[in-house]
Amino acid sequence: MIGAEIFIEPGQTEAETETWFQRLQAHHLTVTRIRMFESYMHQPGGSWDFSLFDRAFILAGKYGIRVYANLFPATDFTDIGGFKFPDDEAHLQRIALYIEQVVNHFKDFPALYGWVPVNEPGAGKLPQSPLTGQKFAAWKQQQPDTLYNDLGYPYLHFDEERFLLDHNTWFLAWLTDEIRKYDPHKPIHVNNHQIFSNVAEYDFPAWRSFLSSLGGSAHPGWHFGYFNRSEYALAVSANSEIIRSGAGTIPWFMTELTGGNMTYSGSRDIFCPTQEEISQWLWACLATESKGAIFWCLNPRMSGMEAGEWAMLNYQNEPSDRMQAAGEIAGLVNTHADLFACARTDESGIHILYTRESLWIEARFSPVDASDEARRPGGVMQSALAYFETLSQLGVQANLKEIREFDFSKDSYRNQALILPHTIALPSSYWQSIVHFVAKGGKLIADGLTGYYNEHAFCILKACPLQELLGGRVSEFKYTANRFTVTFNQPPVSLPAHAWLGTIRPDTGTVVATYHDVPIALRNRYGDGEVFWTTALLGLGARIERNYRPLAALLEQETAEILQQVSFRFREFQKGMLMKTLVSGSTYITVIINKSGEQRTAEVLVRPPYGNNRIFYANKGGSIQGTIITIYPEETLVVEWG
Repeated sequence: MIGAEIFIEPGQTEAETETWFQRLQAHHLTVTRIRMFESYMHQPGGSWDFSLFDRAFILAGKYGIRVYANLFPATDFTDIGGFKFPDDEAHLQRIALYIEQVVNHFKDFPALYGWVPVNEPGAGKLPQSPLTGQKFAAWKQQQPDTLYNDLGYPYLHFDEERFLLDHNTWFLAWLTDEIRKYDPHKPIHVNNHQIFSNVAEYDFPAWRSFLSSLGGSAHPGWHFGYFNRSEYALAVSANSEIIRSGAGTIPWFMTELTGGNMTYSGSRDIFCPTQEEISQWLWACLATESKGAIFWCLNPRMSGMEAGEWAMLNYQNEPSDRMQAAGEIAGLVNTHADLFACARTDESGIHILYTRESLWIEARFSPVDASDEARRPGGVMQSALAYFETLSQLGVQANLKEIREFDFSKDSYRNQALILPHTIALPSSYWQSIVHFVAKGGKLIADGLTGYYNEHAFCILKACPLQELLGGRVSEFKYTANRFTVTFNQPPVSLPAHAWLGTIRPDTGTVVATYHDVPIALRNRYGDGEVFWTTALLGLGARIERNYRPLAALLEQETAEILQQVSFRFREFQKGMLMKTLVSGSTYITVIINKSGEQRTAEVLVRPPYGNNRIFYANKGGSIQGTIITIYPEETLVVEWG
């Protein structure tokens, strides 16, 4: 399922359109997505003319290209992404009519593979519209009329954020139901966007009940504001892990990857991916169980916003080096389809968790222009990303999950670790789940202001419901400095930290770090498991300094037993590199990406030893001797073991 989106608009000739499908086929790209613009079908007098899109579907069938039809009801010509919610009841009914017309007309085309009901759901904030207002009022009437908690303190309600979560689910489910009235069988897929900030409004587990697959858009120019260019491969990897976790038992694939130049669009610097970056991003997705990816886009649209941008073909419809790179990988994957069809992530047992309540509270409380990163919106997510980036440079695959996506129902969590990085809000409904995880043999690692609030932004430090688990409690948090260093004695390592430190009053826990003789970290045995807890913002400190090596040393110590079970990882921390591992039957596939800016030689630690390996893909001449790899700057090296 690797392909590129074909952009259909009036003025295109049949010969030109056919050329685009020919280009896809010639480069082993077997899938496309087409925006089904109502404004190009629905005539002013009320009639419908589908001929522009009929031609595309017929040509797709001719060249064996599967089509995802992306519903795109009428909107302003300058609206490049499409609206996210209907304005009023009349608008909703116009959308229903559009779906009836389009689905009934195109459902029997042989090239049609599936439907995308809306482009990039996720509004960022509650929209101000009559229909949303009516539904919000009805929703509030159904909520418990509780103003105070059990201790008599008033609640701070996050009604808008909670409603937006439900409102997104309602609209997606409504769109799906409308499609199913006329086409009960074709797959239905959706691509969320701006994942690192919008994720708090996505209830992925609820979506699984009506979606066939989950996807996303991953555009550095729009979505990767927390990263610099040398980190975009890591960003795609983290983005992919969040979607993989959200998908759960249904498949996922990356719906949009940047295919070409951004001239005036995007919210960041002028940017055009290199052929090496195309390879890195595509392999990062595939190594995270993605069933493929669609590049935005194949041909440049010629009018309106984004005119002339993003394309993998040039203006003479010739393939760029970016398209050639994608085509080479697509051909390789197609040739080994059986290998990739059943490939699964080789789980490490390490899970980085975040909570949507932490993101809500941070967004509500934090000043956008604060001088300290921890005080700006994004500090919570960047803390989680820091641990993900650190483990990636150890060559360790880590899950990146919202707390509701983790399975707390097991009887044993031996060789499993949960990381709660600066998780400022822990929902009360999960306190006992976390206790259960540790009691049954799991390792809990927590840093920063983890557990400062409950789901209502009520400070729980005074009551300290997790004191027995943590082995102590916080007496107060104090701002220390924007950047400072803390030293741990078990293991002996100094790490960059940021902003706050909490003074810990130990109980059953053993002090493993102090700052000016004040305890700031404990290790505590609880049941069959263990907790490592520090009030220092180690993740955010590492990310601000772009110095992950000390945090890596700490994590290697704290997860040593778990790492003994990991099949493949780097023997030593590799700055600027990442490795992800798939397993397919008895075969392992390691994807290694070098963003360090220099040629590197590294040893892959293999457990148990695999005598046979071969280079599956190398786009810069990289090699392997035994378990020693040589990889060049910007190279992606894929090794098959078995």
